[in-house]
Amino acid sequence: MKNNGRLMKPVILAWLAFAAIPVMAAFFPSPALAQLPARFYLKSLSGGSAVPLIVESISGNTNPFDPAHNVTAGANFDATMSLAGYALAFPLLDRAALAAIIVPMGRISGDVTVGNTTVKQTARGFGDPMLEFDINLLGPPAQKNIPDVIRYEPGFSLDLLVDLALPVGEYDNSQSLNIGQNRWYGRVAMPVIWQLGEWVPGRRTTLEILPSVWFFGDNTDYVGKTLKTDPSFQVDAHLTRDLTEHFWGSIDGVYYKGGKSSVDGVSGSSSSNLGVGLTLGYQINDNLNLTFGYKSTVNDSAPDDLKMDVFMVSLVFGWHPLIEGMKRLQGEK
Repeated sequence: MKNNGRLMKPVILAWLAFAAIPVMAAFFPSPALAQLPARFYLKSLSGGSAVPLIVESISGNTNPFDPAHNVTAGANFDATMSLAGYALAFPLLDRAALAAIIVPMGRISGDVTVGNTTVKQTARGFGDPMLEFDINLLGPPAQKNIPDVIRYEPGFSLDLLVDLALPVGEYDNSQSLNIGQNRWYGRVAMPVIWQLGEWVPGRRTTLEILPSVWFFGDNTDYVGKTLKTDPSFQVDAHLTRDLTEHFWGSIDGVYYKGGKSSVDGVSGSSSSNLGVGLTLGYQINDNLNLTFGYKSTVNDSAPDDLKMDVFMVSLVFGWHPLIEGMKRLQGEK
């Protein structure tokens, strides 16, 4: 029994090193400047769950609650966005899968131009809940037990990711600035993880790429008019490296293209923007993971270029019934 007790602790720690970070995948479909921290598509033991608390402080010339990134030239928006949700990892056809729901909430204010008039507008409340489903297509099979977790290395992994926002958030049809978008929207993406070198805590390195396409329904009650938006293409990239066993960092980049909008047939301009950032992650204990991130656009000198600065703090609580039971058993020995 003493040998089992000594072995149980490293087994638990081996899983918990991945417990919080992988399930964060579901909690960053936030449209604000692709707030998609690195390492959140790493896979965890099937049956694990997580609940996040995410706070973002955002400023720029577009509504951060709207993934279409429609630019209002000369405008200046300030927003505080919070997100909360739930995610569950499970096996599907022997592949690692994840389902989640995320609910944005917060406030936004800024100068909005309607016609030739610039007015101050504010909005607050709950945004459009987003459902997410992710399944691994290429890579290690689903982790169904502790030995699977110990053997896990991402290698070269490819997922299929689908997001869908439900248009039930706070919406005021008398103004153009809103938390809810009054239309269906979502994305299809294919997250890629490429493991660089050995997979040893404290020395892990990854290159992660997330190409995605956003699709938008029509808002037929946009200040009495119809708002239509073309699909937009987005690529996120992260180069990550362990700094210690529990502390890691990444250099982040994001590129946007497309998303031209029209109001009653009058077209705006499409976007073509680049953003860069930095993410730092720290595993506080067996169940808590803390992440800090900052991103900013860089090619934003023209009046109609997307300008946005985002600072993000996230705290994610992850758990698994099997692991919690093993910890209780270890504590009794």
